[in-house]
Amino acid sequence: MNEVVPGILQLKLPVPLLGDHLAVNAYLIQGDQGWLLVDSGWNTNQAFSAMRNQLGQAGIGFGDISRIVITHFHPDHYGLAGRVVELSGAGVALHQVEKAFIDSRYVNMDSLLNETAILLRLHGVPEPELPNLQKASVGVRQFVLPVSPETTLSGGETIHQGGFHFEVVWTPGHSPGHVCLYDRAKRILLSGDHILPNTFPNVGLHPQSGEDPLGHYLRSLTTVESLDVDLVLPAHEQVFTGLKQRVNEIRRHHTERKAAIVAALREGPKTAYEVSMGIPWILNGVTMSFAELPALDKRLAVMSALAHLEPLCAEHRVQRIQGNGALVYAAAAEQ
Repeated sequence: MNEVVPGILQLKLPVPLLGDHLAVNAYLIQGDQGWLLVDSGWNTNQAFSAMRNQLGQAGIGFGDISRIVITHFHPDHYGLAGRVVELSGAGVALHQVEKAFIDSRYVNMDSLLNETAILLRLHGVPEPELPNLQKASVGVRQFVLPVSPETTLSGGETIHQGGFHFEVVWTPGHSPGHVCLYDRAKRILLSGDHILPNTFPNVGLHPQSGEDPLGHYLRSLTTVESLDVDLVLPAHEQVFTGLKQRVNEIRRHHTERKAAIVAALREGPKTAYEVSMGIPWILNGVTMSFAELPALDKRLAVMSALAHLEPLCAEHRVQRIQGNGALVYAAAAEQ
C-alpha cells in the first residue's frame, strides 16, 4: 500500500503468471462517504488476498468502498469487480460502449468467437493455427466475475470524491470504452492503460474495436496531451511525470511501426498475418519474434498490424488487393 498523493492510495495487485512489473495498479480515493476504487485486478485468490491485505494495512474494509470506476473492461481491470461488489455493495461505473460488450465477451462468447475466426481467416491466419488464435482468450473468463455497471459513462461527467473532482475523459483506442480520470485543480491524471510510462499499450483492430482503433487512440492522445498534468497515475508500472514527453514517445512508436510495415510490404504483398510475422514484438519488456509469442499475443500482434494497415490504406501509402481467399496489402507505388 502506497499513498501516492494525500487521499489517494495505490494497491498493487498481481497478474497470473506475470512478474511484479506488470501488476495492476488499483487506486483508492478517500471521500466523505466511503472510498472510491479505480480498477480491481483479476478475479484470482492471489489478487483478492493482495487487495484484502493492503486494505487491512490502511485500516480499510471492503464495506468502506462505496463506488468503483473501471477504466476499461479488460480482465486485469474489471475481473475482480464483481467480487468486490458482493462484499461492499458498491456501485460500478463503466463506459456505455463496454457495458454493451460484457455479455458477448465474458458470458455468451460464441458469436464473438465466430466473428474473431472470420476476421483472422480473412487476414491470412492459416487454418491449422486458426483455432489456437481464435480461442486464445477463452481461458480469461475464469478470471472475471461479470457485474453490470450501475452507472454508465460517456465522457464529460465529473466524479466528486472528497476533495477530488475527477473529469471523465473518454480515451478510446486500447479499448473502445477506455476512460481516464482528470483532476484539473490538482493536475492529476489517472491514465488507466491509455498511457503507461514504459510499455506501449496494444491497439488492435478486432470485432469490438470499431473501424479505426489506432485513429481513435492517437486522437485520444491529443486530447490528453492538452490537459495540464503534473502527475500521472497509470494502471501498470510506476507513477510518473512528463506526460507530454511520453505522448510524443508513443506517437513516434506508432509512426515507426507504420514505416516498418510499409518497408515489409516493399518486399511484396502480404496479409496482416504475414506482416506480423516480419515485425519484432515486445512482450513483458522483451523483444521477440512473432514465432516466439504465445497464442494470445500472436492474435494481438495480427490485430495490431491490422490496426496500422488500415490507416495506411487511408493515407494511400498501402493498398488492399484481393488475394487467394484472404485480404492482401501491398505498398502503394512511390510518388
